[in-house]
Amino acid sequence: MTARVFDQLPDGRDVHLVEVGEAPGPVLRLLTLGATVHDLEITGGDGVRRHVALGHGSSAAYLASGDYIGGTIGRYANRIRDGHLPLPDGDHTLGTHDRGHHLHGGPDGFDRRLWDLLDHDGHQARFGLTSPDGDQGFPGNLDVEVTFTVTDKAIDIAFTATTDRTTVVNLTQHAYLNLEGRDAGTIDGHLLRVPAQHYTPVDAEGIPTGDHAPVDGTPFDLREPQRLGAVLRTDHPQLRDARGIDHNLVVDAPADADGLHTMAVLTAPATRTELELRSDQPGLQVYTGNFLDGALPAVGGGLYRQGDGIALEPQLFPDSPHHPAWPSAVLEPGERYTARHQWVFRAAD
Repeated sequence: MTARVFDQLPDGRDVHLVEVGEAPGPVLRLLTLGATVHDLEITGGDGVRRHVALGHGSSAAYLASGDYIGGTIGRYANRIRDGHLPLPDGDHTLGTHDRGHHLHGGPDGFDRRLWDLLDHDGHQARFGLTSPDGDQGFPGNLDVEVTFTVTDKAIDIAFTATTDRTTVVNLTQHAYLNLEGRDAGTIDGHLLRVPAQHYTPVDAEGIPTGDHAPVDGTPFDLREPQRLGAVLRTDHPQLRDARGIDHNLVVDAPADADGLHTMAVLTAPATRTELELRSDQPGLQVYTGNFLDGALPAVGGGLYRQGDGIALEPQLFPDSPHHPAWPSAVLEPGERYTARHQWVFRAAD
């Protein structure tokens, strides 16, 4: 399998596209810019092949976007309050660009970097990136890899990272999915189930206000499948502030022998297609495309607007450096950070 040139960055460097998988199973198209999920083609439960991941038509559009469409996110997915990172060796100041807070790795996060395509074949692609000491304010040289493996029913995404100095790491994938098709309109008709008894309330700037809270009686009670259109139109202050769901859910499902547990099940009744998301991470950030505004062209020349896709992002909890009781994002020299996500596609009942 040979990578081809997709286009060029402003400085003239080539961005490559590599394709893994084969029909009738999933076919995944990835860019070296951002180790980005540019396109995902699957066979729906109704037997129809569809492109179900949102994407932009050019590297310029990906770089101009603030929506992280399809990007690999790091060093720290989600927010860190005020860009303040406390570590045993002292406090560090991170790059900020989201209402004064650090978000998704900073103004120049991993989704904006040109990754090395380390190796690839018809079913797997492995990308590497070195983030130098002080990058976006983070201490330590960090060596990162992400590997995408495609089988006949599933896509496995594996992250690893090592450092030479105490730092924090929290990596995720930011694909936006629409199981009716990337140009089908909103995800309102999708059903979402998340096995979580608690969620993380946030303030108007997306920063956790304290500890997790029970989902009972809130729009975040997704323990049984809920139609997203109805959930998003619930009158609740957390949804009003975020213009939809942009929240962490604390997943309770037991892990299997591989250490993976069900994070979410997303179903599109219209196409009889179901996605089970499995991971080894404790939290799931659910983001319903609240700020997609049609400003940048999509693949094929259309425009993505609010709610046209959903991002389901397994990760550690937001702002965990300021919550010592939560799972730690600290990575020490000699340790290896690992995380796994798995997308399993099947026909819905």
